[in-house]
Amino acid sequence: MKEFRSAKKRIEVSVGESVRILRELQELSQSQLSELTGIPQATISAIENGRVNLGVERAKILARALKCHPAVLVFPGWDALESAA
Repeated sequence: MKEFRSAKKRIEVSVGESVRILRELQELSQSQLSELTGIPQATISAIENGRVNLGVERAKILARALKCHPAVLVFPGWDALESAA
């Protein structure tokens, strides 16, 4: 599989920080993101502050609202592959 390059860590960003960064880049408040996703604002705050794990299902819901791939939230700071199979 020489056509793929290995993923490598580029920067240190936590899962919660990735959620907050994407939310803020889209100029959404936690309350607005809560309305878009149905996830309580307190839970979004807890995710962003590392008190609650994101989890796969929440990652999918948040990714849809934040218009990104769930992997961007689950694996922040990793290089993306140039092409996928």
